[in-house]
Formats: sequence, structure tokens, C-alpha cells
Amino acid sequence: MFDRQFAKVLETMPAVLATVIQTQGSVPREVGAKMLICADGQVLGTIGGGAGEAKVIQHARSILETGQKRWVEIDLTGAPQRETQGVCGGVMRVWLERWQGDRAISLVRQIVTLLESGQSVTIITPFDQRSPYLSEDCPAQAFLETLQPAPTLLIVGAGHCGIQLARVADLIGFQVIVQDDRPEWANPELYPTAKVANCSIDRIVSDLANHTELYAALVTRGYQFDLAALAALLNRALPCRYLGMIGSKKRVRKVYQALEGISPEKLRSIYAPIGLDIGALTPEEIAVSIGAELILVRRGGTGRSLSER
Repeated sequence: MFDRQFAKVLETMPAVLATVIQTQGSVPREVGAKMLICADGQVLGTIGGGAGEAKVIQHARSILETGQKRWVEIDLTGAPQRETQGVCGGVMRVWLERWQGDRAISLVRQIVTLLESGQSVTIITPFDQRSPYLSEDCPAQAFLETLQPAPTLLIVGAGHCGIQLARVADLIGFQVIVQDDRPEWANPELYPTAKVANCSIDRIVSDLANHTELYAALVTRGYQFDLAALAALLNRALPCRYLGMIGSKKRVRKVYQALEGISPEKLRSIYAPIGLDIGALTPEEIAVSIGAELILVRRGGTGRSLSER
């Protein structure tokens, strides 16, 4: 939620930031989940949807006028003696606070700059009349939250699958960089939400040397490009959090056989063929398959159908 869009909203209007600060039992969102309710009625993000979210939006509209920050409890226990907002089984406490003016804009811009540079940010939200601020010194009555920078996905290869994967990766919260030596394929028109690098793979990997949360997806037009990318990425001082390569099992074997000086342990760390087995055929479906695998690695999971539990 702390992104350029948040800052852009505050430049034109006030908004209420709703943050989940406490949960108990089964609930739809985690502590730290956020939603922005803008003065023009626009709502960005979600804290779980349904009647509970509608309750928060209703209170936020009042706070937009009064500026009086407050708690809102969302009861999802389904208890018959209570006015509940769902039947998930738990309870969420949400903090609502109006953000507006130059100070709020400056704070959001500062947070965005730090996050985009790869740094974590600790923000303190006091439960009194003070405004949020950046620090690690947290008073007793406040919510302390450390925001982590979004992971970076390096897409090597700007073809049809790369275009769709960039869209999916942006939707699921990745900063996207696309590397390809062909400007007719790798350009801002085809990748409006990504940074485009028309340079060598060695150059872009060097530029990303200090990124601890680097994910890489090789969707190149030929195995010689896979070889160059794998050689650069597997020899990083900081290992990639995820390294996947598109292609048939035959192509994967051919690439592995051509690699020199790479240990079997490093080869086993590669997700190849890339993506989860969902029967994907089209570039759009392949992008969803890869995106699902990225989420699995980032968040943890089994990849099995939830109905099998």
C-alpha cells in the first residue's frame, strides 16, 4: 500500500488508511494488511471483503470528515448473540487514520524511496493524536510495523511469455525488470509497469548484485541465452531466491549438459521446466503457472489443491 499510487492520491485528496493490527482465530487477512479509502469514494486494496470490509469503509467515510482516528473490530465468529460480519471464525482489529497534507505526502514519498532502493522501513503508528513516523523507538500504545521492499523479478527474455509474465508479476506484488537485447520487444510500450534493460545479462545481474530478494525467470528465445543467463545468475554472491527456466525437459537437459563449472547442487536449485503443472498452453496460462510458483516460493505452500486438505 505504501507505493507511488498512495502518494499520488494524497497529492489531490485526503484518504483513510485502514490497517489490520491484530487478529485472533481464522481471518481473511494478516496483520499489516491495508486498504485505502479515498475522499472521492475510490477504495484501493482490501482487508478481506464482505460485510467486515463494508463496516470499515463506512467508518472511514466519517473519519474523512472528522479526522478522529479509531479502532474498528470485525467479528467473524458467527456467534448468534453478536452482530457478526462473517463466519470465518475469528476477530480482526483494524486501525483507521486519515492521511492528508504535505507532511503525509512527504512521509509516503520517503517510505517509497527507501523501499524501492531495497531497504526495509520501520513505521510507528501511535494510538494517540500523534502522526505516524519512521523509527525503531516504539511507545507502549502504538503499532510497530517493519515494511519489507517488494521482491524483484528479473524476466530474461521479452517475448510473448515475458509480456504476460510481467503483467502477472506486477499484480502479485513484484518489482519487474525485463532484460532483452531487442528494443523492438523490450520497450516501455510493451512493459508499462516494468523497468526495461536493453543491456547484456552480465550487466543487469551486476546491477542487481546487492538485491537479497531477487527472483529470476528465464523465458528466452533460445538455449544459448539460457546458458548466458544461468552462468551469470548461478555465480551471484547472493543466491537467487528463485531461478526458473522455461523449456521442455529435453531443452533443459541440453542446457545443463552445456553448462561448465556449475555444481550439481546449484543445478538442483533451478525450477526447470518452470511453473506449476496446471496444463498451461497459452502465454497467458504459462504466466499464471509461473506466477503461482513464485507465490509458492515466496509465501510457502504445497501447490496442492486446497480441497485436498
